[in-house]
Amino acid sequence: MLDITYIQITLLTLLAVLGGIDPYISGLQFSKPAIAGFLAGIIMGDISTGLVVGSTLQLMVLGVGTFGGATIPDFGTGAIIGTALGVVSGRGIEFAIGLSVPVGLLLVQLDILARFCGVYFSHRIDTYIDRGEFNKINIMSWLSLLPMALSRAIPVLISLIFGNNVINVVLNYAPDWLMGGLKVAGAVLPVVGIGILLHYLPVKRFFGFLLVGYLLAAYLNVPMMGVAVAGAAAAFIHYKQLQEKHELKTQFADVAPANASTVSEEDEIDDDEL
Repeated sequence: MLDITYIQITLLTLLAVLGGIDPYISGLQFSKPAIAGFLAGIIMGDISTGLVVGSTLQLMVLGVGTFGGATIPDFGTGAIIGTALGVVSGRGIEFAIGLSVPVGLLLVQLDILARFCGVYFSHRIDTYIDRGEFNKINIMSWLSLLPMALSRAIPVLISLIFGNNVINVVLNYAPDWLMGGLKVAGAVLPVVGIGILLHYLPVKRFFGFLLVGYLLAAYLNVPMMGVAVAGAAAAFIHYKQLQEKHELKTQFADVAPANASTVSEEDEIDDDEL
């Protein structure tokens, strides 16, 4: 079993802070599980685990957004904690994924609490508007990000500081059915994520491409990068076909009025001759 250093704890906590405030300041997608897991993997020195954990959790939230103030599972922070503790424990990717999901679900409550705390800053801004103290509005706007940052930083910090001890207790005293359940959940969740992804995609229209991808991955054992390159090639071919169809429609639209005018002129000549 590996140990996690204070530098890694600090960097992972800062990553969680960026994930919490990024949607409000930059939009660099640090809150996305795939990005958070990848960066956590770099910090922990195990990029492959971070990528697998993050991409699996990303499948769970595709097509889901916090519209109208809705709160969704914070799988970005879950990817950070799952990747870190998965690497430290040495229990494998299935354990890391199985740990990330309940963490993401539990952090929903902290996200709601952080949004609730933001109401205080909104009222302060209203007060400054009434007083005409416009220079203080920016200060309150930046301070309103503090609850969002703390709602991510505190769970990560606590989990990583006590992570080694907690993992030792879990591994030594947790029943086999619990550990086995986490592994099964980690193995099943990618399938669930892919099912959710297929629900949002136009599968009927591109069913042939789906079969080709399945053939490459399941029967020919092509690595994921090779499947991705094949998918990019298929997307490029489809794009070129659409572009050619658009050009043909444009040419037909240009030619059709000319033919119509020619026909009308011939009709007029015929009428004059009559």
